[in-house]
Amino acid sequence: MSNTLTAKRRLQAVSQQLVEGIPDAGKFEDIPKIRHVAQDSVGPRVKDKVAIVTGANSPAGIGRATAHQYAHNGAKAVYICDYNDSNLATHKREIESLYPGLDIHVRQFDAADEEAVKAVVEDAIQKYGRLDIFFANAGIIGQPRIFTEITGEEFLKTLNTNTVGVFLAAKYAAIAMKQTSAEKPYPSGSIIGTSSVAGLRSNAGSTDYSASKAAVVSIAQSCAYQLAGTGIRINAICPGVIETGMTQAMYDAARARGTERKIGQLNPLQRGGVADEVARVALFLGSDESSYVNGQAWAVCGGLTAGHPFVPGRLA
Repeated sequence: MSNTLTAKRRLQAVSQQLVEGIPDAGKFEDIPKIRHVAQDSVGPRVKDKVAIVTGANSPAGIGRATAHQYAHNGAKAVYICDYNDSNLATHKREIESLYPGLDIHVRQFDAADEEAVKAVVEDAIQKYGRLDIFFANAGIIGQPRIFTEITGEEFLKTLNTNTVGVFLAAKYAAIAMKQTSAEKPYPSGSIIGTSSVAGLRSNAGSTDYSASKAAVVSIAQSCAYQLAGTGIRINAICPGVIETGMTQAMYDAARARGTERKIGQLNPLQRGGVADEVARVALFLGSDESSYVNGQAWAVCGGLTAGHPFVPGRLA
């Protein structure tokens, strides 16, 4: 693609901030008032937005918790999606009972199925004329073995879900978020990929899992620049030890041994996290309040990635 064509395509989707600038707020006495981009933080933080969340089936999962946060904060519609749909109908009934005015759509598909990802995005555009948030949260744990015992096929299977799934979400969400209408006069949107502290540091996951999650960070960074000027942001969330379906066996085993307090002991908060603590970050990143956060790897890990490993009670 020529540089001229690339420039033209970017100009077809220029963000409101670049067209109109951030408006002058006037003055209080002789000092300028604070200029605002987002709506009031005390109100619904994603009011009237349309969101897609993958990896939403697990009852203890980050996807389900995030769907609840979007619903609670005024979203117009939320698509809850997963390869396993055993709990999606229950989640739908629960959210609808709590937030009667919200549209909840259930979709069962593999996050790495390109046609399925394209279809759910197109459905949002057809029904609502917009897509504002795509939280590409679907992921698998990978192979909990040393790298010399992992086959190439197993390695690719992990990357297919954890990395290709995020890439496809970003690809089709970005196209949809550029669409404008009378209700949405400027392109905008937030794409969020679930990475991991394993994508930032070693010793937090297997080689295939860690590589797949490091790639999610790279996708967010690369795509952020390729979406320059459009007002569409993309970031990666990097959870630490969170009690979800993926880590449930570890938590259950620790509780059975009476060693639950040891989970998360290497981070400064000295505990593990729960899904809602990550969902709150996904809510912030999906809202206009994070309007200047772009291309970042946001660790939600109790401080684990802030330092080097240490023995509790001793200075490293």
